Amino acid sequence: MKLLVNIDHVATLRNARGEGYPIPVEAAKVCEDAGAAGIVFHLRADRRHILDRDVVDLKKEVRGITDFEMAATEEMIGILLQTNPTLCTLVPEGREELTTEGGLNMRTVYNDFKERVFPEIRTTEIQISLFVDPNPEDIELASKLGSDAVELHTGTFANASSKEEMFAELKRLKYAAELANDQGMKVNAGHGLNLENLPVLLEVVPYLNEVSIGHALISKSLFWGFQKTVKAYLEIISLYQDVQ
Repeated sequence: MKLLVNIDHVATLRNARGEGYPIPVEAAKVCEDAGAAGIVFHLRADRRHILDRDVVDLKKEVRGITDFEMAATEEMIGILLQTNPTLCTLVPEGREELTTEGGLNMRTVYNDFKERVFPEIRTTEIQISLFVDPNPEDIELASKLGSDAVELHTGTFANASSKEEMFAELKRLKYAAELANDQGMKVNAGHGLNLENLPVLLEVVPYLNEVSIGHALISKSLFWGFQKTVKAYLEIISLYQDVQ
């Protein structure tokens, strides 16, 4: 199981003043030096955080995994093919949302992904991951498309308002992970994960290949620094390797 750090909100802080700092690629280097296996970045249509120049710099400087989160637009596919990261994670994207609010509606996007998106990306060696809610139908459709991985949306689990709701969502995530693994896909997870809820997730949900953590890690790093924060997440992951 690997830790990937989403450094989008380092760019959010930079863009708030337009001063050119802090620099996302510097954060990426520190995270990798602390033991992170790679870096996640989401280039949005409105460029609210990561910018095109960041994508170029990150691909050049990141030593480990580069995960390009993106909507499946022609613009983003073109940038993806030029960048050639390790992995692309296809996500839904709404202009008014503060952050990605849920997984892809696979029934809606299936034909477009089959006829346009996957054929374009499959001209390269870039792996494809689909950001999905833990719904069996969505897992099955991802498998039918030949996706290399799914990233399970953990936001509903992370934001559960009661223990009953949390455990119900953990049950869904567990079943989805088992189903995706049975279908031969890698299982990743992300959204809303932090130092408090990550151990709960890892104790229940099997077959996790990568966990993607951004906002909570960046926020804690303001007080602890990146080195200490990344190592705290890695310590949690190491405790649950046997479970996985």
